[in-house]
Amino acid sequence: MKLEKVALVGSGNWGSAIAKIIGNNVQLYPEFDNEVKMWVYEEFINGQKLTDIINEKNENVKYLPGIKLSSNIKAVPDLLETVRDATILVFVIPHQFVKGVCNQLKGQILPHAKAISLIKGFDVNETGICPMTEVIAKTLNINVSSLSGANIANEIAEENFSETTIGYRVREEGELYKRLFETPYFRVGIIDDVIGVELCGALKNVVAIAAGIIDGLRLGDNAKAAIIRIGLLEMKKFVQTFYRGIKEETFFESCGIADVITTSYGGRNRRVAEAFVITRKPFEHLEKELLAGQKLQGTLTAQEINHVLRRKGLENEYKLFTTVYRIAYQGLPPERLVKEII
Repeated sequence: MKLEKVALVGSGNWGSAIAKIIGNNVQLYPEFDNEVKMWVYEEFINGQKLTDIINEKNENVKYLPGIKLSSNIKAVPDLLETVRDATILVFVIPHQFVKGVCNQLKGQILPHAKAISLIKGFDVNETGICPMTEVIAKTLNINVSSLSGANIANEIAEENFSETTIGYRVREEGELYKRLFETPYFRVGIIDDVIGVELCGALKNVVAIAAGIIDGLRLGDNAKAAIIRIGLLEMKKFVQTFYRGIKEETFFESCGIADVITTSYGGRNRRVAEAFVITRKPFEHLEKELLAGQKLQGTLTAQEINHVLRRKGLENEYKLFTTVYRIAYQGLPPERLVKEII
């Protein structure tokens, strides 16, 4: 039997947490090759290459300090070297970099390779939004699944219990990915709904920005619960308006309501949005100050959604999404959030 060889395209906070899981799991199942290469965008930490530090210490000291990775995780600074001979590509990079990375990979991967995207976001073009699974699939001509859920990376890396959802098109691939990712502390559900799982993971970041604004304004838990409910309804309406075949049950999986809740209480988007209200510093400044190299996804996603809603004349039908965009990009005072959505 030819072994499945896994390559990780990405090595940030979430990518490193997932690397810990994958590095252990490939050693548990006979269908996987034990070596897992992880593409690392090369940086220097105190004069030493980050890839060298990871390979020597089995730890990503910048993006996931204090968490040990298994020794079969090999940090590689060259993207094409990382994916060479890989049959499974795990994409876990900020969504704004996906097109550039895929263009580099075009024609450079095995023809029978497949991929799974852990990316929260989508591409915007003149016709609307394009999910990242479709960007990857069309560029590389491979089948792509999606993984999303109530998944704060540090908590998973510390082996606190959590759940996630994998959306698949081919049942056998969904079951293969379940074996690759599931652990006793990381429960994986699978569902035949790639796009629904993926878009829930992207849209919830906009809701989390709104929740962080509520926290910054000190409006309390009742207001925050209302924001989460309104946001979930807008997510559901948006996905079902622009895409066919989205399953109702997807919104009740970990990728749906659970992810909205956890991100609205503990994620980076919530934290930065709260700081935005308190400090009145621009989001792009706070991203650099607070996220240690990670990217803030919620404001960019709000901008991308607004591009579509404005072209379709639907801004007034999505008051929360539109208001978050106006606060982030048009100078609307955050104090107007509640008034604008009721």
